[in-house]
Amino acid sequence: MKKNTDKTNVMRILEQNKISYISHCYVDTGVISGIDVATALGQDPEQVFKTLVTVGSSGNHYVFLVPVRKELDLKKAARSAGEKSISMLKSKDLLPLTGYIHGGCSPIGMKKQFKTVIDLSAEDFDTIIFSGGKIGYQVQTSLEDLKKVLSFELEDITL
Repeated sequence: MKKNTDKTNVMRILEQNKISYISHCYVDTGVISGIDVATALGQDPEQVFKTLVTVGSSGNHYVFLVPVRKELDLKKAARSAGEKSISMLKSKDLLPLTGYIHGGCSPIGMKKQFKTVIDLSAEDFDTIIFSGGKIGYQVQTSLEDLKKVLSFELEDITL
């Protein structure tokens, strides 16, 4: 059986759960930043979300999705997680914790499910675009469909 190298585990999870999605690929473009990804895909940077993994003062981990053009407000993030403070996870700790590398981290398919918060601005769009679990791959789906595979809250978490 031939293995389809164009599908990521995120895409397989979406398909297994019968969730419709659009895949976007920007492989071999040299694109790194989220805004560059949105530009390479010809998409609105407010609709393209980055996945950020954090650690609270309690030692618990949290996942936040924010538009690539915006920054995570650590005070708002801590409040939404019920933590005194939150800091970004060190890049070297990302792979062992989530199974993903920096630039290819998706909220779907992590080794363990962490509390996930998506910026409230996601409600402004019929669909949002986020990492497909591998550098160069993005997926686009509705929040309603995303709820079928990911437990999340919507809150104002950006600066």
